Amino acid sequence: MKDRPDPTAALADVARIGPFFSVDTDPGIAGHPLWRPFTELAGRALPDQIAAVRARLGTGEERVAASLLFQGIAGRLWSPVLAAAVEHGVLPDLDPARTYWHAASPGPVLLAAPEPPGLVADASAMHRVVVDRHLRPLVSALREVTPVAEGLLWGNAASALAGALTVLAGARPGSTAPADRLVRELLEVPPLRGTGELGPRGFQRRSCCLYYRVPGGGLCGDCALREP
Repeated sequence: MKDRPDPTAALADVARIGPFFSVDTDPGIAGHPLWRPFTELAGRALPDQIAAVRARLGTGEERVAASLLFQGIAGRLWSPVLAAAVEHGVLPDLDPARTYWHAASPGPVLLAAPEPPGLVADASAMHRVVVDRHLRPLVSALREVTPVAEGLLWGNAASALAGALTVLAGARPGSTAPADRLVRELLEVPPLRGTGELGPRGFQRRSCCLYYRVPGGGLCGDCALREP
């Protein structure tokens, strides 16, 4: 019988693609004071994280900071999961209670998942792990803290997924076709359905992440505010 793919080895490999694909799997992280369970990020730590993003971007608008924080987190979750699924045929089971984020990270959120179990690498499992377990609770928590539109947040999630596809395809061209199929399946499932369209020129979303409201910001390549 063929051995099942090792999710830890898969994550170690896809981490080479770039920082958004990196997930630390060191078992010692669970006891480190600066590594916190992801459940805290969608809980008591959230207001401080929004404030940190607001200060880093130089914006006085909390909803802008909340939107961009969410988009960054979504990208950090989609990227390694998508790459491991496509490249190695295994989906790392990032249980929020056993997935950690680094509380002192100044840039992209640092993630860790010590010795994660593996799941069958299909769209249903990926939706359950990323959307249901991580992003839905985070959307609810963000909307309790600041009045950011739910549709905007799910547009951010879809945009982050499409961005992960673009980076993965550029780094590992052989994965382009299966990754594209998987992403299209995910974009057909609520709450991502209707957030945008993946076409020959890439993803075009139907909402805006509000980055244009950041001092010195502008419109993203997939923004709905761009001219057709």
